[in-house]
Amino acid sequence: MEIPLLAFNEKGIYCAEADVYLDPWKPVDKAIISHGHADHSRWGHKNYITHHSNVPIIKHRLGDISVTGKAWNETFTINGVKFSLHPAGHIIGSSQIRVEFKGEVWVFTGDYKTEDDGVAVPYEPVKCHTFITECTFGLPAFKWIPQAQVFHDINSWWAQNKNDGRTSILFGYSLGKAQRLLKHLDPSIGNIYTHGAIENMTDVLRAQMDFPETIRVTRETKKEDFKGSIVLAPGSVHGSTWIRKMVPYVTASASGWMTFRGARRRRAIDKGFVLSDHCDWQGLLTSIKETGCEKVICTHGYTDIFSKFLREQGYDARTEETQYEGEMGQLESEKEKDSE
Repeated sequence: MEIPLLAFNEKGIYCAEADVYLDPWKPVDKAIISHGHADHSRWGHKNYITHHSNVPIIKHRLGDISVTGKAWNETFTINGVKFSLHPAGHIIGSSQIRVEFKGEVWVFTGDYKTEDDGVAVPYEPVKCHTFITECTFGLPAFKWIPQAQVFHDINSWWAQNKNDGRTSILFGYSLGKAQRLLKHLDPSIGNIYTHGAIENMTDVLRAQMDFPETIRVTRETKKEDFKGSIVLAPGSVHGSTWIRKMVPYVTASASGWMTFRGARRRRAIDKGFVLSDHCDWQGLLTSIKETGCEKVICTHGYTDIFSKFLREQGYDARTEETQYEGEMGQLESEKEKDSE
């Protein structure tokens, strides 16, 4: 039986020819990392390879690690297998990993989105024979509206809350979503406060991009300081003692899951803004078509439904189990190790 160029095993996605793993979820000797989210870049590997702009991110999150940075489209060879990193558009430093051996090309996307968010290097399609794709939002119900409209709505919501004498609390994942929100907030409306986890990560990324000025929330921050301001915080603090001194406040969450009203109700959120760092249904289909691939492997999200649809369109599509969570894990059980 022919061994595939990339195989899924108990540790992650393995390239036997190069003896290297892509985004492994258990400790390995050599790992190529697509991006800095915790489900894709885990602690414990002996050697990490990732894009230059992701190096400070994973060092911040993982500590003292052995990591090598690569440039976009830079080819590096391991045991005769050619690898290169290409923009995934998901968050800063997010990469698709191209793998080539004896004329056969596979692309592992990690997480990706096709809309240019003004923060991450925009997604670029990469030609391949086999495409490994997430399908976090692999249902026709998911159809994103242009982010310019979303941010107009967010800033209008903040301005109205300020007029009403309330604090606006906006929840978003501390790496990626928070910086995307921050980049497009209108600081002329008022002050922008940040939870410590978001402030720490944004400090790491300021060397790569200009962001509006922010104020870290500390124990010394007075209740009256929050009035009319907006606070960016991870969803894990909702309902905690951390936000009590911000009363009166209005809460909102920015997530693709806000497409469904039930998600907002379950989270007890006042307002939902549909904004995702993943592809919607059409983005997934367009990306797959642009690769020119014949085979598609669906990893996390609505894998069964999406792969079935692809097979009906003539693709050789199947699913594989991974420990990647996409935005599902960020919404349901976000955990931040950083303190205030």
